[in-house]
Amino acid sequence: MTIQMFEKPLGMRDDFPSIVKRKSKLSKVGIKIMEQFGYEMLQTPSLEYYETIGKISAIADNQLFKLLDNQGQTLVLRPDMTSPIARVAASKLLKEKMPVRLGYYSNVFRAQLREGGRPAEFEQIGVELIGDESLYADAEVILLATEILRGLKVESGRIVIGHTQLLQEVLRGYGLDAALAEKLRAEMVAKNKVAYENMVDTLVDDAEAKSSLKMIMNTTRLEDWQQWIDQTDPVQRSLYEDIRKLKTILDRNGLADFVTYDLSFTSHMTYYTGMVFEIYGEGSGFPLGNGGRYDGLMKQFGLHVGATGFSLRVDRLLEAMPAEQENPEQTLILYNEKNEENAHKEAEKLRTAGTRVTLQFAPAVKAQEEFSSLFSKVIRMDGENNG
Repeated sequence: MTIQMFEKPLGMRDDFPSIVKRKSKLSKVGIKIMEQFGYEMLQTPSLEYYETIGKISAIADNQLFKLLDNQGQTLVLRPDMTSPIARVAASKLLKEKMPVRLGYYSNVFRAQLREGGRPAEFEQIGVELIGDESLYADAEVILLATEILRGLKVESGRIVIGHTQLLQEVLRGYGLDAALAEKLRAEMVAKNKVAYENMVDTLVDDAEAKSSLKMIMNTTRLEDWQQWIDQTDPVQRSLYEDIRKLKTILDRNGLADFVTYDLSFTSHMTYYTGMVFEIYGEGSGFPLGNGGRYDGLMKQFGLHVGATGFSLRVDRLLEAMPAEQENPEQTLILYNEKNEENAHKEAEKLRTAGTRVTLQFAPAVKAQEEFSSLFSKVIRMDGENNG
């Protein structure tokens, strides 16, 4: 395979100035809101050991970027942020301060097997609340995520909430073992209703049970869940009661019209153990982000505490954010060798007053008229119509 001079690795992208500018604004808004909620920003290394983060991460092995260090150890470019932050939180430095609230704005890497327009590197902004097992922690991260959407002026934000453990308990109640339940769950993750219903027909003999299982993928309200909850099962009853309390908190904070409760909703991220959610917004055809409770992941680092959080995809947030003025007012000062000192003094004066100023040595510009048209104001200090 011959690599062309201007070719990039599969899934990699160049961010042009307008995108970089919008990303900078997004990060400032998001980080400020996270800090207002009491979260401290954390940065983890881009490279992690495969034996720890690579294997623990819920990202498929063929999506990991792997390389060897000079000691022969296999490394991976971090595929997500939750696993590395869990590693940090399990250290002596933080585990004695539980609960901890950590936020991040970082890039992650997931290899693409073929060209399909999907990025292999993208940024995420999010939080992890570690050391709190309560449903109030789940409510906190959902409210924080919606506050970031408001801060970014994302319209028509919508949240879908499910519960991984409760769904597993319900499927088990139909006599399905773990392997069969996982097959059904995989079709739920893919949101493939036809394949899911065909599988139910194959796996379940009882006609009434078939009909009931097929209806799970039609739930939109929490009240709908009651028909699948076995009230004689203390685990199912307790988990359902937790979701009801969560709904009360979210409703009280103005989210009643923005949340859908879908019992069939679950995540491909296998470390989630409880409440899970996905966030949507007008302007993007894909989820803006997702989150949930992942107590099981912390146990893999020897830390038996609760944990919950979320991540938002920066590239998708940009799609959902309102368009901005592409060319803000900016002054151009053209100068020559003779007036270079005065040009710098004029630029400093204007910048101190808050004006965006570009200094340009005039003889270096071939098409001055075309170049000057990019600016809202031009000051010539190059000997021609000096301003």
